[in-house]
Amino acid sequence: ILTSPAPPRTHSLGSTGAGSLQESDPVSKTSFSASSPQLSDEETYSAHMPEHLRCDACKAIAFQMQEYLAKAESKRPKGSEALSESEYMDVLENSCSQSWDKYGVKEVNGVKHFAGPGLKSQENLTVMMMGGPWPARLYKMCQDYLGEFGEEQLYEEYRRRPDALEGFLCYGRRRASKMCADRPRAEGVNIWSEISDYE
Repeated sequence: ILTSPAPPRTHSLGSTGAGSLQESDPVSKTSFSASSPQLSDEETYSAHMPEHLRCDACKAIAFQMQEYLAKAESKRPKGSEALSESEYMDVLENSCSQSWDKYGVKEVNGVKHFAGPGLKSQENLTVMMMGGPWPARLYKMCQDYLGEFGEEQLYEEYRRRPDALEGFLCYGRRRASKMCADRPRAEGVNIWSEISDYE
C-alpha cells in the first residue's frame, strides 16, 4: 500500500543531548558526514516500517511502553503499584496512540537510523527528519505488538523487570527484527542471558 505522507520536518540534533531538538543550523565540519536523509520510494510511500529501521523502531516502542507504565504505577499508593487489567490495557493503548512526534530518521555516513527518546544518539550533531510517514508507522508497529502478544503478557514482562520489554520485543525468539540480534542493547549489558529467557 502506497500513501502520500505529510511533508517531513527537518531538525538538527545538537550537542545539548540526544533528546534536544532545535531548528537546523549549518552543519560544521566533523569526523562524520551528516545530511538530511534522502529517502527511497519504500521509505517515503510504504505504509509499513522498512525492515532496516524496524530494530530502532522496536526499541523506541519498548521504551515508550516502559515509560507510560512507570508513570502510571508512580501514581499508585506505595506498596500497591501494580495496575489493574483495565488500567494497564488503557496505558499500553495510550502509549501506542501518542503522537510519536519526538522521533525521526537521521542519516550518518550513508546509514539511516531512528533518533529520539530511548535511542542512543551515535553522533553529537546530525540532521533528523521528523513527521512524514514515521508517526503512522510507529503507531502501526505498536498496535501490532499489542495484537500479537496482548497487553497482559506485555505487562507481565514489564513487572518481571521494567527494562525487559526491549529484550522481549526486540531480541527474543519472536523479536520484531532479525537485525536486532546483531545490535547490543547497551554497554555492559549481557543481552544473551536475557534472550535465553524468551527462547
